[in-house]
Amino acid sequence: MKRIFLGPVLKLLFRPWVKGLDNIPAEGAAILASNHLSFSDSIFLPLMVRRPVVFLAKMEYFTGTGIKGRLTALFFRLTNQLPMDRSGGAASAASLSAGMGVLNHGGLLGIYPEGTRSPDARLYRGKVGVARLALQAGVPVIPVAMIGTDKVQPIGKRLPNIRRIGMIFGEPLDFTAYADRAEDRDVQRKVTDQIMFELQRLSGQEYVDEYAAVVKLRLAGKPVEPEAGSIIHDPSAGGTGAGDPRPGSAPVERAGDDDGGAAATG
Repeated sequence: MKRIFLGPVLKLLFRPWVKGLDNIPAEGAAILASNHLSFSDSIFLPLMVRRPVVFLAKMEYFTGTGIKGRLTALFFRLTNQLPMDRSGGAASAASLSAGMGVLNHGGLLGIYPEGTRSPDARLYRGKVGVARLALQAGVPVIPVAMIGTDKVQPIGKRLPNIRRIGMIFGEPLDFTAYADRAEDRDVQRKVTDQIMFELQRLSGQEYVDEYAAVVKLRLAGKPVEPEAGSIIHDPSAGGTGAGDPRPGSAPVERAGDDDGGAAATG
C-alpha cells in the first residue's frame, strides 16, 4: 500500500516535504512521538518513513459494526496499527504491552503523546505512557512535528482538502540516564514534558498545559473534573512555571493526571 498503491498517489497529490528523515535509525527500535492534528497523520507519517511504522490506534476503530466498521477495522490491521484501550488502568497497561512488544522486536512504534487529536491545532499536555515505554524499553524517542495536516483534514471532515503538508523529524532523545527509575512517576512526567517541549519547538504550536481529552469534553458540554493548577503556557513568555514543558522544569502532578495511558490516534 505504501510503496505501490496509495503511496505514489498521495505523494503526487499532497507533495509532502520532510526534514530530518536521517534522524530515524536504519535499524533497531525507536519511538516516533508525534503531535496529532488530523486523522491523516497516521497515513502521512509512515508514508514518508522508509521502515514500517506500527501505531497504537484507539480501540473503537477495531470494534465497529456493519460494513463500514468491518472495513475500517480491516484497514487499520492492514496498515500495522494496534488497538489501544484508552479507558485507563489495567486496560491501558495491557495496550502498552503491545507497544512494548513492537519495541522488543526492534521495530518503530508511532505514538501520539497527547492521547487524542488537538481540538484547535494547539499542542496539549502529554500523557506519560510514552515515557514509560521509552524508559522500560531503553529506546530513543524521535519527536515528529506534523505541519498543515489539520488544514488537509479538519476534525469532522471526511474528504480531504488537496494541499501541501510537511513533517519534521527531530534529533533522537536519549533517556537512558533514567533507566533505573523507569517506574518513578516524577521521572516519567519529566521525560514526557521534555518530549512535548521538543514537539512545541519543532512545530511552533502554542502549548496548553491541559489534556486535550479534557478540553474536548468541555467543548462538548460534558462534565469534567477540573485539573487543579492547569495553565496555558505562552511559548514567547520564557517562564519556567508549571505549564512550561521545557527540560529541567519541575514536574507537577495534578488531580486527574493520567495513569500512564499511551496515545492513540483518534
